[in-house]
Amino acid sequence: MTLYTVHDSPLGELLLTGEESAGGLALTSLSLPGQRGAPAVRTARRRDDRAFAAVTAQLDAYFAGRLTRFELPLAAAGSAFRQRVWRALEDIPYGTTTTYGALAERLGVPRAEVRAVAAAVAANPLLIVRPCHRVVGADGSMRGYAAGVERKVRLLTHEGALQPLPVR
Repeated sequence: MTLYTVHDSPLGELLLTGEESAGGLALTSLSLPGQRGAPAVRTARRRDDRAFAAVTAQLDAYFAGRLTRFELPLAAAGSAFRQRVWRALEDIPYGTTTTYGALAERLGVPRAEVRAVAAAVAANPLLIVRPCHRVVGADGSMRGYAAGVERKVRLLTHEGALQPLPVR
C-alpha cells in the first residue's frame, strides 16, 4: 500500500510518499509545494505519519546541519537509465556541486547526450534525498530545479556550496 505524510521544512511543507513492505517503508517520492510534476495525494493512499519517522528525523537533522548524507530505503520508479543517473546523484558530496556535463562524463554518457542526463536529473522524484540540487550549469548557473531555482539556491547555501548574498 502507498502511504504518505506531510512534514514541515524550511522550504515549505514536504509531501512524502512510500511503499510498505515486509522490510518496512521505502521512500518513493519527496516533493515540495508548487513543484513541477509533483505527485498528488490520491484517495488510494493512506496517511501514516509514524511510518515516516526515520525519514522525517533524517530530514530534520539535514536542515539542522547535522546530517550530510541520507541513509534511507528508496524505491522511486524510473527507467534503468534514470535509476543510474539518480544513484549517481547520491555520490555528489554535501557542500559541493557538479555540472550536467561532468555527471554525464562520470556515467560514460557521450557529450551529445548530456541533455538525456539533464532530463533524468529533472525527473528525480526524491528531491533533497537524492541531491539533484547539486547539479548546476557548466557556467555555474542555477539551472532548472523542479521545486524552483530559489529553493535550489537555498539548499546549496544551506550546504555551504554557495555564499549567502549580503544584506543591504
